[in-house]
This record gives sequence, structure tokens and C-alpha cells, in this order.
Amino acid sequence: MFAFLSPARNPLRLTLDEARASIVAATRAIGRTLWPARRGVMMMAAMGALAACEPVDTSLGRSAPVINTSAPVPVALLVPRGSGNASDEVLARALENAARLAISDLGDVAIDLRVYGTAGSAATTQQVALQAVADGARIILGPVYGENANAAAVAVASSGVNVLAFSNNTSIAGGNLFILGPTFDNTADRLARYAVRQGKGRTVVVYSEDVSGRAGRAAVEAALARNGGTAVGAISHEFSQNGVVQAIPQIVSAVRSGAADSVFMTADTAGALPLLTQLLPEAGISPATTQYIGLTRWDIPSQTIDLPGVQGGWFALPAPEMSARFSSRYEAAYGESPHPIGGLAYDGIAAIGALISSGRSDALSRASLTQSAGFQGVNGIFRLLPDGTNERGLAVAQIRDRQVVVIDPAPRAFGGAGF
Repeated sequence: MFAFLSPARNPLRLTLDEARASIVAATRAIGRTLWPARRGVMMMAAMGALAACEPVDTSLGRSAPVINTSAPVPVALLVPRGSGNASDEVLARALENAARLAISDLGDVAIDLRVYGTAGSAATTQQVALQAVADGARIILGPVYGENANAAAVAVASSGVNVLAFSNNTSIAGGNLFILGPTFDNTADRLARYAVRQGKGRTVVVYSEDVSGRAGRAAVEAALARNGGTAVGAISHEFSQNGVVQAIPQIVSAVRSGAADSVFMTADTAGALPLLTQLLPEAGISPATTQYIGLTRWDIPSQTIDLPGVQGGWFALPAPEMSARFSSRYEAAYGESPHPIGGLAYDGIAAIGALISSGRSDALSRASLTQSAGFQGVNGIFRLLPDGTNERGLAVAQIRDRQVVVIDPAPRAFGGAGF
């Protein structure tokens, strides 16, 4: 799920450093890979409420609708318009803009984009998803929030229509529901693979005692196991300044007793990351000898890269040159910067357009969507996996002298370097 929340007072906020204060006050959703639920409700609540209402696997039911590639293909775009929340309106506009920008890049491929407002609610989403299919939609792009995506997928499963949601909640993926958002599993795998190759595969995982922290820990440990690394310890901390302070001796002990050569942190820049990277060097775990690795983006907001403790740290990000190109084109077209997840709408249209261009009547089937070659998006290559999640080509970056330096480029094709 994704929520574009107004900054709230953070219990980890420090007054020692103006840069750190500005980081904590920045928009909290931007840097997170596991997006929180809207209006501050954690994702787990929605997961629990919808646990008995999972998307249906269309491979066991009706096949995807047949398309006529000689005419514009109807595609429904579900956006959170009409919720009464200002940030939802901004997000809705950004998603539609990005989708239309993608359509303009398709050349001879014709898409009839039909936009539906979900009002940010699962009940309304269910209604508009059914209406979209009744109106002839052959595939649904969106919605954003996880519970809404689940509702849409369940509602249209019997019709065989697939849903490409902007969520990154892997618990709802599967059947006719695919998620386009970046996932912890994908990011952890990229970083773990690189760390093992660099001789930094013995790591202590540091995570917060909350939903995203525990999910991050599981993703890192699984990625290490797949790539030949070892989690020699896992230390949690409460989401508070005092909680982080109390965890530092345990982290130090785990690093030394496990002969760890790296510390893999799930914290983001709006949470514990600034404090962890300040206190660990002071406690004797120097980033010069023990590699710091981050599961989230360490360059958002930009003030983060000025912090002394993050210097030398590794994190993953999309191909910077491609992201910059998309931002430039979007700004030229619409006079404003793209929303942090606006590119997902472009990616969805790009994938749909590439499949329609094949001329096949079953171009939007599950089998077609999960082709191994994948697609080219605004941030690089990506592909949809049979379990409903996705894999994205990411670069590994390091912060050096307050600059972000790519130390292992994003792959250009699946099966090549990094995959």
C-alpha cells in the first residue's frame, strides 16, 4: 500500500543536527519500500481484514478476455480520485498524466484509456472495477491501496480480467492480481547478491519491531540464503530514540561474535537510519571495516547523503539515467515533477502496449503478462512473476563524499549481469 502522508513528529527526531531534523520532517512515504497504509493505518490491519478474500487464480477459471488489436484496446485506470483527501487528488492526477504520457510513446499501438475514481475506498473500488469490465475493459491498471486492489481483483476474477495494481504489498499478490510497486524481496536479493560477491555476505540484520521492519528482516534473510550469504544475527529495536540507543550494544555484540563483515539495516531515512548510522560508529562498528547496507533508499530526501554515518553505505535504486529522463519528459509535458509512484502507471501502460503490439488475441492473458523477457519501464527493466509479484532491474549505489555513486549498474536485460 501507499500513503502520501503529511510529516508527523517522529520519536527518533534529534535536535543535534539540522540536516537530520530536516530528514525526519520530510515526507515519510517517499523512501519506503514497504509503503504504509493510507491515513497512518498500518498495512497489517488491511491484510488481516482481507485474509479471507483473496484474488482468484484465473488460470483455474475463465481465460483473459480476447482483444481486437485492430481497434483501440479498452484499458481501465483506477485512481484514488474523489476521496476528499488532497494528496489522493494529487496522486490521481499524477497517475493519469503518466499513463497518458506512456500512451503517447506507443506509436501505432492504440489504447482507449478509461479513468475511474475509487474515492480511496475498497467498496467504491469494487463497484468501479465491475463497471469498468461491463464497459469493456480488457485489463485494469491500478488501484493504489492494497485493500482496494484486493477488492478490485476479487470483483473481476470471474471475468478473467487481470489487475495490475500500484501496490507493493506482496501479501495480496497472486491469481489475477499483479503488483507493480518495488518490493523488499527484490531489493534485498539485489543487494545480497552483490554483497556476497564483494565478500560482505556475513551480516547482522537490524530491523524495527513493526510490520515493515519484520517484513524487511524476512526479505533480507531469505535473500542471503538464496545467494550464499549468512545472517549471523538479527537485532530488533523499538521505533523510538531510546529503543535504538538500547539496541546498539546488542548490535555491536552480534557483529563481533558473528565475525560479521556487514550490517544490513531495514530502517528508512525518516525513521531510525540517521540515529543508527550515528551511534554505530561511535560504538566501534566503523563503516570503514563493516559495510553498512540499506534496504531503503538512502538518497531521499537529498539531505540524507550529507550525514557522516551514511558515507560508504550501499543501497539499491533504479537506473538513475532512466529515472532522470522520465522526470525531464514529465516536467516538460505537465509543468511539474512526477509523483514518486507516478512512473508505475507509465510502466503498466508500457507493458500493456508491448503485449498488444504482438497482435495476439490473448495478449493480456496471465501467460503473456508473465513472459520471462519482461518489459522496459521508466526506471529500467521489470517483469511480472507468476506469483503476482515483480522483479525490477536495480543498480547498487554507494554514498561517497556526499554524492551518490553507482558501483554496480542496473542490468539492461533479464538473464544478464545482476540476474
